[in-house]
Amino acid sequence: MKLELKGITKNFGDFRANDNITFTAESGKIHALLGENGAGKTTLMNILFGLLRPDAGEILIDGVVQKFSGPNDSMASGIGMVHQHFMLIPVFTVAQNLILGNEPVKSLGVIDIKTARKSVKDISDRFGFDVNADDLVEDLPVGVRQRVEIIKALSRDAEILILDEPTAVLTPQEISELIQILKQLKEAGKIIIFITHKLKEVQEVADEITIIRRGQVVGSAKPSDSESEMAALVVGRKVSLTTDKKPAQPSEVALEFKNVSLVEKTGAIRLQDISFQVRKGEILGIAGVQGNGQTELSEVLLGLLHPTQGDIVLNGKSLLKMSVKERLNEGVGFIPEDRNLYGLVEDFSVEENLVLDSFDRLPYGKFGSIKPKAIRASALDMAQKFDIRLFNVADKARSLSGGNQQKVVVARELNRPLQLFVASQPTRGLDVGSIEFIHQEIVAQRDNGLPVLIISTELDEIYDLSDRIAVMYRGHIVGIVDSSTDRSTIGLMMAGIDPSQSKTGKAA
Repeated sequence: MKLELKGITKNFGDFRANDNITFTAESGKIHALLGENGAGKTTLMNILFGLLRPDAGEILIDGVVQKFSGPNDSMASGIGMVHQHFMLIPVFTVAQNLILGNEPVKSLGVIDIKTARKSVKDISDRFGFDVNADDLVEDLPVGVRQRVEIIKALSRDAEILILDEPTAVLTPQEISELIQILKQLKEAGKIIIFITHKLKEVQEVADEITIIRRGQVVGSAKPSDSESEMAALVVGRKVSLTTDKKPAQPSEVALEFKNVSLVEKTGAIRLQDISFQVRKGEILGIAGVQGNGQTELSEVLLGLLHPTQGDIVLNGKSLLKMSVKERLNEGVGFIPEDRNLYGLVEDFSVEENLVLDSFDRLPYGKFGSIKPKAIRASALDMAQKFDIRLFNVADKARSLSGGNQQKVVVARELNRPLQLFVASQPTRGLDVGSIEFIHQEIVAQRDNGLPVLIISTELDEIYDLSDRIAVMYRGHIVGIVDSSTDRSTIGLMMAGIDPSQSKTGKAA
């Protein structure tokens, strides 16, 4: 099978999202679309999937021009898409999600759920997905939900599979598992279109690479090309893949966790006797495999969860009795790991989201009234400063790409006076140019004398930013080490092994 896109152009008012894009993909190959946030990758794939109609250009499959009036036409032509934000109903089972909108029926109109279960099992067994048809989607980890989306597409005989930023919210282990699945699908003769901005993943998985910048194809690359070469093509300039920072100049202790524990009513221990300090003018990085208490630690700090013992002190004040709003007003800047759940109100405009935690204070508001002109002016300034790719600051936040949504959260938190900056997965979903910028901003906060706490599953990011590294395992801190500590030692700590006991293999 051969897929061709010829001269695809798409305008949104005066904004040209896709400009005469042409590329070809063939069976048994993984074709990567690499580009910045807002480069037009998702728009192009939404056109291919029938969600949008192009203003110009053609889609051909095996030389035959396709006319899609909607996703059903696209799926009927053998195209499946796994969206960046999954299209699943959380309270439905895997099997129920599989047949949604295409329900097989037996006599008297009864839905044939047995057939759906068998389809899940057959596809799961064939590709090693390890998915149970009767599990509720809301109970599944993110990586397994993504497999459900792939099974949905394959159950409808997809020969062309589009994955839009498939690794943006996955743990390193889940990414490795996904890459193996994609390689199996490739061997089965599928056309895989892999949309991403992560250079290492492109090098590992892609057969062909097309680079899109500001809506245009600007070139191609080979998986053997260096990250620096690809980054320069993506951004249009030379990009530094490591952050240039001076040695830290820490001063007095600003943030202190004192024997903090979090135990659920069921008895499950989420945090166990957590103690550490962060000084003004330093970055403490929290490393560890996702799911070892990092989320709970950040949420306890912000006030979304309440510890069962211990204290959290900022500049001599206990935060425990403060509400989330009071902690924000105390100068806590916070980037949550889940921007959609905790970072944004997706049906609010971009400009409203940029003042979510300060709309009631000058210059944006006073005594219950808001100042729209001041909010608009600030939003335009932040959009330019943080390179937020959008059509209009009055558009809803959900209209932005995932990476640009993340930039909105980062811009908002760094645009107010802070006493502490906390970032959980700060560059999740960002392209190399944006990562470079955000890392520089984080280091600038440190150099301005702020205490900074970074939580990331990306070990490269932890090493790039941190002055000291704390490693979490099963809800407790295995140890705190200098950022010059070698990766093998950090790796042992991430597995729960105390480095001082590593010869005996003793778990911490």
